[in-house]
Amino acid sequence: MNEYNFILQYFNQFPLIIKVVWITSVILMTNVFILIIYLRYLRNKLRVKSSLESKCQMYFESSLITYLYSGNEEEDFSIEQKKIIKELKGVTSEAFKRKVLIATLLKLRNEITGEIADSIDKLYIELGLLQYPLSKLRHKKWDVIANAIRELTLFQVKGIQSVVMKNINHPKKEVRKEMQLYLVQLFTFKGLEFLNLLQTPLSEWDQIQLLEILQKSDDQDITDIKPWLKSTNESVVSFALKLARLYNQYEVKDEIIALLNHKNELIRVNAIESLNHLNVLEAKVVLKSNFIETSLDEQIAFVKMLENTYESSDKFFLLDYRNHENQEIKLIIMEIMKNLNFEEYYLYDTELFEDITNKKTTA
Repeated sequence: MNEYNFILQYFNQFPLIIKVVWITSVILMTNVFILIIYLRYLRNKLRVKSSLESKCQMYFESSLITYLYSGNEEEDFSIEQKKIIKELKGVTSEAFKRKVLIATLLKLRNEITGEIADSIDKLYIELGLLQYPLSKLRHKKWDVIANAIRELTLFQVKGIQSVVMKNINHPKKEVRKEMQLYLVQLFTFKGLEFLNLLQTPLSEWDQIQLLEILQKSDDQDITDIKPWLKSTNESVVSFALKLARLYNQYEVKDEIIALLNHKNELIRVNAIESLNHLNVLEAKVVLKSNFIETSLDEQIAFVKMLENTYESSDKFFLLDYRNHENQEIKLIIMEIMKNLNFEEYYLYDTELFEDITNKKTTA
């Protein structure tokens, strides 16, 4: 006690600034000491968790491999498989072990294909694991919902699309993206029916991903895209135009021609490009009649279409715009006129005739 009083008296003799420095140093040292102890605790905890996870994974892998190769064609589940199912069901109630089990199932599923992969999907349902992602679809956190839909996609869980589609216009694009991937990966073109109800934008990247999935699918029986070409959602219209070009949907030419009057310039340009791809010659009459009123991008798209579909009936239109202010349009028109036997046009424009003749001579 006397020593404590002596230290206190000695400390009180110091100036205020020295006292502040000492107190601050003691506090900092205490905090550092506490942090060191806490970090050691965390490291030990992670080490134990990692060890437990490794042991669980080895056990699950062994059980699952035994399960996959102990089946027979006479019954849905053999006696050995039923025993393994019962054992695995006993651990699904524990969140940690359930997480490791699902990760192990996914790991095996990614390494195999065909009927064995289907067996894993079937086992996922049989173990009662489906109830967990389904319950998460009503969660308040968007990332929990997105992860739940991704899990349903990975295990090819069908029959619940109506529940998943409740997130079709979710405020978070990540959730909408997972929902779209789920529908298209599992149901291909039939899964695109969500476009009928989509009110939010479908980004260009999302469109590319969906098209890639469709192209890799064995199902190439495309559904009717006419309703999507008439959609009030401009991104849906844009996606439908991509489908029309990719799958050569000539039967929707009338709907595409109608889009030449769309309020969105980009859609009008895409419509011209689609008509060009589908070689819809009757669209040229409409495009020539209001050419001067359209935007520069539309005009360029149209002359590129003429480059692939020119006819002798286009001669007078070409003459009208042979001196267009845009160099790209002008060059394309001159090239078309050259291919249409340009010599007959010297009566209309001697300068143009001489210019093209000189180019021909030089060549």
